[in-house]
Amino acid sequence: MEIGIIGCGTIAQVRHAPEYHRNPACRLAAFYNTGREKAEQMAAQYGGVCCGSLEELLKLDLDAVSVCTSNDTHARIALKALQAGMHVLCEKPMAMTVRECEQMTETARAKGRILMIGNNQRLTSTHQKARELIQRGEIGKILSFETVFVHRGPDQWTGDKDPWFFHKEKAGLGALGDLGIHKLDLIQHLLGEDITGVTGRMETLDKTYPDGSRIAVEDNVWAILETEHGVIGSMHAGWTCYGQERNSFVIYGTEGVLRCYDDEKYTLILEKGDIQEKYQLGGIQNNDDQKAGFAENSGVIDEFISSILEGRQPICSGEDNLQAMRAAEALQRSAKEGRRIAVAR
Repeated sequence: MEIGIIGCGTIAQVRHAPEYHRNPACRLAAFYNTGREKAEQMAAQYGGVCCGSLEELLKLDLDAVSVCTSNDTHARIALKALQAGMHVLCEKPMAMTVRECEQMTETARAKGRILMIGNNQRLTSTHQKARELIQRGEIGKILSFETVFVHRGPDQWTGDKDPWFFHKEKAGLGALGDLGIHKLDLIQHLLGEDITGVTGRMETLDKTYPDGSRIAVEDNVWAILETEHGVIGSMHAGWTCYGQERNSFVIYGTEGVLRCYDDEKYTLILEKGDIQEKYQLGGIQNNDDQKAGFAENSGVIDEFISSILEGRQPICSGEDNLQAMRAAEALQRSAKEGRRIAVAR
């Protein structure tokens, strides 16, 4: 399969390009970046051509593209690629608004193309095992959950003191769009039910631009989330954890507890009374791992390519991501209005 990469920043460098390169069903054929130098470097490393414009890349005979650009361009680029007949893997968050997300899924459906979103946390073997245990009823009826995803922020892991993540016109959201969207998506995947109500607060506690002024997007978000069958849980996502990155999920049921990435040694622990079953399964690549060129596949590229070759929807499809984006939009409104917001379905 002939693959193009649109946007040659950090996520393309440490995940998309090397994982396509390792997949025997793929050939990296084309690269485009608004600053030509990065695209030239990737073309020199992996082969393929460096395109001078998005239009030039989309005129090539490509099977699929990865969209690794700033959030404000996701919908525009993905729609053009889908309309050109290409399958699309788009980085998260899917787009800036729910309506843009709906347009993307509608176009993919109309064109018969795959649209996958880079919600890699669905794909870890730990989360897949947790989902299996929940479906088997190992911890009984689910009652509540708590999840945290916090690290030092994009200014730290990219090395750029003024990344596009900090600018509302390009990012739309801050920590919610960068980290929280993973958790909004994942809880629905693990439990098999939609988020239907949210109460949230979004604040900028510490992050600043180089001139010392506070950034225009939130660096922390807190939420109480409710699902369609009455499960209630908490979420905290933030860019102000200046220690070790935390990325965990704990789920409480009537007969036990599941702890995902909540232990230093084991990636998954099933607790039932005083009995524990401990698992050491696949981990989540944190940003320090990625920056260092962590060799383990995230599973995102392999799932994308497999879904195309097998003619099926991927685990992280655009359709799957819609309710998470609706919940994110509702959280923004809740934080602004200071009240609970029902999530449209």
